[in-house]
Amino acid sequence: MRLPGLQTARDLIFPPRCLACGGLTAPEGALCGPCWRETPFVTGLSCGLCGLPLPGEGGPGARCDDCLRITRPWAAGRAALLYRGRARELVLQLKHADRHDIAPAAGAWMARAGAPILSQDCLLVPIPLHPLRLIRRRYNQSALLAGALARETGLTAAPRALRRHRATPSLDGLRRDDRFSAVTGSISVTPGQGNVVSGRDVVLVDDVLTSGATFAAATTALLAAGAQRVCVLALARVAKDA
Repeated sequence: MRLPGLQTARDLIFPPRCLACGGLTAPEGALCGPCWRETPFVTGLSCGLCGLPLPGEGGPGARCDDCLRITRPWAAGRAALLYRGRARELVLQLKHADRHDIAPAAGAWMARAGAPILSQDCLLVPIPLHPLRLIRRRYNQSALLAGALARETGLTAAPRALRRHRATPSLDGLRRDDRFSAVTGSISVTPGQGNVVSGRDVVLVDDVLTSGATFAAATTALLAAGAQRVCVLALARVAKDA
């Protein structure tokens, strides 16, 4: 717990900075007004399986074109941001630039966007990195997000529940079918962690949802290990025109 006087003194010496542009801002770990307006939050109607914003009105059963064509193994999905503009910059900084300070704010955004799928006793499971990639990057950005989301909601995170036992190439630039082929069978429940996910409602957490291939591979592994229901939650959703 931070004492008010100490917090005030710290803010005078190190005034809060905007997460995106570095300019002065009022609350710590927030966006300044201009950057907030330039960050595309997902609001209004969205696809109930992948979080893509949709035009018009509807309910949780609304589906985007991709989710009408593709069988999704998970039950529901949400995303906090569209992967463009300031949102894309924030995701890339979190992922590649050691910007761990972005995670707490991102966790709060994801908690708000994911409220319809975050049940009282669900388990938060991050998408894993292959060990070699984890060594190079030194941290798993999805685990940072799951931890921040856990602190925001009071839910439990299980950062070691899944493992990526086969290295896969970067999915950037690959077509949808190639993405699915690249990751199919590459993720499994970590030995000894089956009892952690068995019989549980699980929410998978990742930084970006593009085709859904990685989420699908992870969902399949969790269901095979006895998970009761799997939903997905991404910080950002890639749109076709992004």
